[in-house]
Amino acid sequence: MHRGDLVVPGRPHFVDGCDVCDAHKAGQSHEVDPLTVHQDRIYITTDREYARFYASKYPRGDLYTVDPVGELVPSQEDHFPTWHVAEARVHGVYDRYVQLTWKQRRTLMRRWERADREVWFARLASTSPA
Repeated sequence: MHRGDLVVPGRPHFVDGCDVCDAHKAGQSHEVDPLTVHQDRIYITTDREYARFYASKYPRGDLYTVDPVGELVPSQEDHFPTWHVAEARVHGVYDRYVQLTWKQRRTLMRRWERADREVWFARLASTSPA
């Protein structure tokens, strides 16, 4: 993709022998990768490392800066700043063929776990009697 191209929802990518892929093919979530709720939309985020993770999941996945086209809806699926939209126009290519190192994956996993804990504690605090 290049500047000006439209990013639209794509077809799922499945790899033979992959437990996550098998679960998603069956329309089920997997513990390490929940099923995407809005498969007819694309997701965008302001968190570059979170975006790099998802770009790295695709064969030769690229990371783009984009301008949303259509209504931008906040996503409640995760605890990073994320929205879904019908499509987006490529503003620029940030990184081609994204591959994460194990160190980058561990760092993101720690951030992800911390974000999940913060949300869990906030929900607990809001439901506790004063």
